[in-house]
Amino acid sequence: MENLLRGATDYLKGLKVIAQHGLWVYFWIPVLLSLLLGGIVISGAWAASDNLGDWLISFYPFEWGRVAFEKMATLLSGLSIVVFTLLIFRYIIMAIAAPFMSLLSEKMEHKMYPGTPAVTFSFSKMASDLARGIALALRNIVRELFLTIVLLLLTVILPILSPVTPILILLIQAYYAGFGNFDFTLERHANMQQSVRFVRGNRMLAVGNGLVFVLLLMTVVGFLFALPLGTAAGTVSTLERLDEAA
Repeated sequence: MENLLRGATDYLKGLKVIAQHGLWVYFWIPVLLSLLLGGIVISGAWAASDNLGDWLISFYPFEWGRVAFEKMATLLSGLSIVVFTLLIFRYIIMAIAAPFMSLLSEKMEHKMYPGTPAVTFSFSKMASDLARGIALALRNIVRELFLTIVLLLLTVILPILSPVTPILILLIQAYYAGFGNFDFTLERHANMQQSVRFVRGNRMLAVGNGLVFVLLLMTVVGFLFALPLGTAAGTVSTLERLDEAA
């Protein structure tokens, strides 16, 4: 619980570092990208929601129990749309904004630890950051999708699980969101395998970071600021944990 709370409260520390050192330009670029992408993804999900519910209902051939099945299908389709909308939006925006988030993380590290080398921008590094962001997104989305689909199928088979399914899905999403936010810093200190081991060893710290991130995505305005705030908090958490381990 201590690490969970630490991961969540590091959002305040990250915002403080941005404000103290005037790093707002790196904050607003992902906000604009989130606004553009969010409009596209949300409008597509809204259009698909009714079709998914009707499709699920079409599989039920009986009259008895049909009302109960329709309610379950409506609940499941609504939950699925919310889950996959958040998932798709999160991974796309993280991959697209990876070069800018990496730059924000580097700038913060340089300010927090002045002995680190100054940040220099290059298109080759930008391409490298983008490639790593896409590779990490593909790796994590496969695992997250698998776990999410398993939980949704179990809910269909065992409706008694329906009250806890959203909570479990939220925790899964939080873990992988925190993973992504941590990696903007870890990419400078570790390869992919080392990053995986670091996040596994600090999973509750990642869940704390990702929980705030996912909850921000669910709000009307918060989704615009989730990525830069999550990156800033993840940078603080990761650098402090690396410093403790040194």
